[in-house]
Amino acid sequence: MKKSILPTMLLCTGMMLFTGCGGDKALPDEPYEAVDYALFPAPQDAYVGDTMPFVTDDGQIEFYYLYDTDHNGQGYHPVYKYSTENFYDYTDHGMMLNFGTMAEPDPAIGTGSVMQDKDGLYHLFYTGHNDTGNGGKGKECVMHATSTDRENWTKVPEDTFYSPENYSKDDFRDPEVFWNEEDQCYWLLIAARENSKGGVVARYTSTDLKNWEIEEPLFAPMQQYMLECPSIIELGGKYYLTYSWDCVTYYAVADSMKGPYNAPTDNVLDGNGFIFYAAKSKMYKDTSYLCGWLGRAALTSDSGLYQWAGSMLNHELVLKEDGSLGIKAPETLEEYFTQDKPLKAVKKNGKAKIKGTTITLTNVDGDYSLADMGTRPATMTLECDVTLDKNACAGFAFGGSAADESWTALCLDSAAGLIHYEGTEIPELDKYDPVAFTKVNFEEGATHHVKLVCENEIVVLYIDDTKALSNRIFHSTDGAHIGVFTKDGSAEFSNITMKTH
Repeated sequence: MKKSILPTMLLCTGMMLFTGCGGDKALPDEPYEAVDYALFPAPQDAYVGDTMPFVTDDGQIEFYYLYDTDHNGQGYHPVYKYSTENFYDYTDHGMMLNFGTMAEPDPAIGTGSVMQDKDGLYHLFYTGHNDTGNGGKGKECVMHATSTDRENWTKVPEDTFYSPENYSKDDFRDPEVFWNEEDQCYWLLIAARENSKGGVVARYTSTDLKNWEIEEPLFAPMQQYMLECPSIIELGGKYYLTYSWDCVTYYAVADSMKGPYNAPTDNVLDGNGFIFYAAKSKMYKDTSYLCGWLGRAALTSDSGLYQWAGSMLNHELVLKEDGSLGIKAPETLEEYFTQDKPLKAVKKNGKAKIKGTTITLTNVDGDYSLADMGTRPATMTLECDVTLDKNACAGFAFGGSAADESWTALCLDSAAGLIHYEGTEIPELDKYDPVAFTKVNFEEGATHHVKLVCENEIVVLYIDDTKALSNRIFHSTDGAHIGVFTKDGSAEFSNITMKTH
């Protein structure tokens, strides 16, 4: 991986400085230079598809992933690998396993998992996909490869197997294999379709990683067509099953690894529409993570619409007192963002009061209020506490440079109970329904802690260590300014801090 290029800007290693201006004064554009992706890696001219995290004995976490391009041929999705110790410094290991020929079951490779057996041998179980149907056996199957060093992998074609009776032959994928200490055997979870139950997490058991016995489905909610990329993690004495469909990552919870699993009413932690997909859970250095990808932009930039595969995206999992899950930025990023950025703010529109590290915005009928905080660094974090009116639509705005004076809105929408972004300019917010969103419970009068993590066009908004909305906001790059706004209702942004790398 290339080393990051530091953005050209004024950095300050001392205490945060904040100056406010009460009138309509302009903050000058500052130099802007994009950085190499350190937090959200992707291969050059290609994309990160489904990830398969594995924790090594020497203190690293590896991410095997499906390598995707805009020009996939007859064969596609070889397995590549990144590794890291801190979620901001990744090593690119290149290709680990190539796809097969059309005469084999795997001209396309699908998601799987990596594990180590009791004798030290490494195993990669993965999906083989062949649209010809493999002579009637089915389009998809479970395949097996082994390695002694996790760099050189050898396929074991004799271990390939297909779906059992009463299961779809063409939807049988995403093997997740691990040792179950209680049962003293290996478990294999499969995203499958049972003829009477629909999409299920199928379960197999084995003592030798070669011969597998089908058990009753682990989870069968009878709601989705498929439950892709299943994984299980134990937290606080409960078991959390993550799975994906509808372009969304979900979770369900149980008191036993064997279930029964129940999906909470609100079981989505990040956005919809391939914003955060195919995420798998993994415990690393006594901290739990949810590891997936942020899709690449579809159609026009900042439309709120995304395509399959994009950049790696890892959240830290948070176990709430009530047993529900939340997510936040990995704490290791505190080691990466160490430079305090002097902060200036000026009123740009409507009614804005700036005092110390607090900006108070008051609703203006038929208009909006906005305070400009200057050019957004290419890589940065911003934290603050936000208090909203019950029916407010407020949040963060991007734009306002000499090259583009328009402002688009990343919304904290208490009226709709959402955070959302779709490239809509602030005056136009009332005209369109949200496209890219996450549900949030905005209680009246409550103060919410918000953190933005930004790297080039990627902007991830975390709120209350509970939810996130990950975005690609191209309108925030190339010298665009960052500000805070309110379109409806009043909003207060306090304890504002910004840090750069």
